[in-house]
Amino acid sequence: MKTAAIIGGGVIGGGWAARFLLNGWDVSVFDPDPEAERKIAEVLAQARWALPMLYDRALPAEGQLIFAATLEEAVTGADYIQESVPERIDLKHQVYAQIAAANSDAPLGSSTSGFKPSELRDGMPTGGRIFVAHPFNPVYLLPLIEVVPGDGANEDVVARARNILSSVGLYPLEIKKEIDAHIADRFLEAVWREALWLVKDGIATTEEIDNAIRYGFGLRWAQMGLFETYRIAGGEGGMAHFIAQFGPCLEWPWTKLMDVPELTDELIQKIGDQSDAQSGHLSIRELERLRDTNLIAIMRALKARGNAAGALIADHEETLPRPDTSAVPMITIRRVIPIDWTDYNGHMNESRYGQVYSDAADETMVAFGADADYVAAGLSYFTVENTIKYLVEAHAGDACHVTTRILLAEGKKLKLFHEMRRDADGEVYSTCTQFLLHVSLVTRKTCPPRSDVAEKLANLAATHAEGAS
Repeated sequence: MKTAAIIGGGVIGGGWAARFLLNGWDVSVFDPDPEAERKIAEVLAQARWALPMLYDRALPAEGQLIFAATLEEAVTGADYIQESVPERIDLKHQVYAQIAAANSDAPLGSSTSGFKPSELRDGMPTGGRIFVAHPFNPVYLLPLIEVVPGDGANEDVVARARNILSSVGLYPLEIKKEIDAHIADRFLEAVWREALWLVKDGIATTEEIDNAIRYGFGLRWAQMGLFETYRIAGGEGGMAHFIAQFGPCLEWPWTKLMDVPELTDELIQKIGDQSDAQSGHLSIRELERLRDTNLIAIMRALKARGNAAGALIADHEETLPRPDTSAVPMITIRRVIPIDWTDYNGHMNESRYGQVYSDAADETMVAFGADADYVAAGLSYFTVENTIKYLVEAHAGDACHVTTRILLAEGKKLKLFHEMRRDADGEVYSTCTQFLLHVSLVTRKTCPPRSDVAEKLANLAATHAEGAS
C-alpha cells in the first residue's frame, strides 16, 4: 500500500486526497484549520458518489485516511507529497523546509496556479524534487495536471511523479518551459478579463456570458480543444486557410485583453448581484452535485467514443482489477450505477439492464477463451434471447455486482443465468436468463466453437454444474 501526503486540506487539497484515496492509496492529511476534517469529509462524500460512475469496473478498495497532528507526521514515509497551501511564497518555502527535514526522497508537487518551479525551489537544499503539479477543480473528476519541472528539476523524480499521477487516472501534461500561471490559467485569465469588461460595460450579464460558453464553444473545447476546432473551421483548406481568413481580425479593436477593468465596489456588487440572480437559489453543495453530474455524463459520452478525456478513463479502467470469474457462480461485473443510466423515474432504465447482462456475458466469454483476439479472428457468440425480470429499483450511485452461472454449453448453444445484486445487502435487483449461439463473423451464421474454446467452456460448465448440485 502506498501513501500520499496532502499538505493543505482546502477544496484543492481535499480533491487530491479523494483522488488518491479512491484509487486505493492511503492518504495522510495535514492542515491546521480546525474545520479541515469536516471540509474534507464533505469533498470526499461527493467524490465517493461521483468518481466511480466514470468507470464500468469497480475502483480499488479505498485506502485509509489519516489526519496527522503535524506536518512532519503527515509526510514521514510518504511515497508522494502534494502541497496545496495558500499562494504565499514565504509560506510555501517554510512548508518545504519542514518537509525536507522529515522526508527527503518523495516527489513533491505543488498545486500552485501561478508560481514557477524556479521560485518554489529557490534556496531549498532538496529543490530538485519540487515541481509544479497544478490540478483543476474538482481534482477527483477532472484529469488534467499541469506538470512543470523547470530547469534544475530531478528528472528521475519527475518521471516517477508522472507515473504516479497517471496510475490514479490523471493526465500529467508536462510543460517544457516555465512561465507565470503555466498554460491553462493563462487562457482562463484572458477569458475572465474579457468577461469582466463585458459586465462592466453593460454589454452582457454573468448568465449571458456563461450561456455563450456552455451552449457554444465550451462543448467544442471539451472534446477538441482550440486548434483542432479551428482547423475544422478552416474547411478543406485546414488551419492555413482559417488563419488566412480570420488572422487579420486579430488586429481589429475587438478585445480588451491587455487592459483590466478596475474592480471597484460598484463593479464587484454588480457581478455579485448578477451571479446571485443566476444561481443563488442553489447551495454550493447543490451546485457541486450539478457540476459533477454534468461532467460525469459528458466524460462517459466521450469514453463511449474513445475520445479526449473519455479515452483516458478507458485506459485507466483497463488497469483496474477484473471481476472474479474463478468463483462459482462467477462474479462478472463489479461497478457503480452511473447517473446517465437513470431515467425520468429516478431509477435505472430497463435498457441499461440489457447493457449490464451483455457486459456480464462478455466477461463470461473471456473466462473460457472467447476474448477480443477470438472475436478478431472471426468467431463470437450472439445473444438470441433474453428473459429479464426487474425486482427492485436500482439508483445512481448504487454499488452492485453480477453473478453468472453457465446453465448449458452444448455445441453451438450457450445458456447463462445472471443475478444483479446490491453490494450493501446482497438484495437482487434483477435476473436474466440469456441464450446465445456461436457464430462465424464472416458468414454471420452459426458454427461450432473452436476446439480449444469448446473444451475450456465444457470444463467450466461442468464446474458450474457441480457447484449447483
